[in-house]
Amino acid sequence: MALPQKLLSKDEIVVRHMRTHPKVLLWRIIVLLALLIAGVVVSVLLPDASWRTGAVIALWAVILVALLPAFFVPWLRWMTTTYTVTSKRVITRAGIINKTGHDLPLSRISDVQQERTITDRLFRCGSLSLQTSADEPLVLVDVPDVEMVQVEISNLLFHDVEGAINADPDD
Repeated sequence: MALPQKLLSKDEIVVRHMRTHPKVLLWRIIVLLALLIAGVVVSVLLPDASWRTGAVIALWAVILVALLPAFFVPWLRWMTTTYTVTSKRVITRAGIINKTGHDLPLSRISDVQQERTITDRLFRCGSLSLQTSADEPLVLVDVPDVEMVQVEISNLLFHDVEGAINADPDD
């Protein structure tokens, strides 16, 4: 879900709205698939007995309870964490129940740095550090297509809104 228009000033343009890279869910998806496969295998291999139906229901109840903290909570956290770059600021929003947000005006940014580990390079993402004059950087982790976002923010810092919007030739 994009940032609502009512949260933007009248001449502010959304350059990029994104979530953290889905790689943060990769291990969770593997756990989800492993639990589902294990549940199916155990359900099929249980002997035909009077207690079989109750055991299958109990098994799937345990699997569903295990999936809540293993997959659904991290998925909700991923869904509710967004980064938005506009023509005037960088906006972060996060939180499932308790919402947190940070708005950093572009005029306060003095340096834009990116960091990409080897796995980040495989997934074409990385961390973006927006340095301010207060020496308290805003760090955006697992930014998809981090190099392009860095170019867009740099263009905005040089007051090139059109260059920031058209920075990605694939869009």
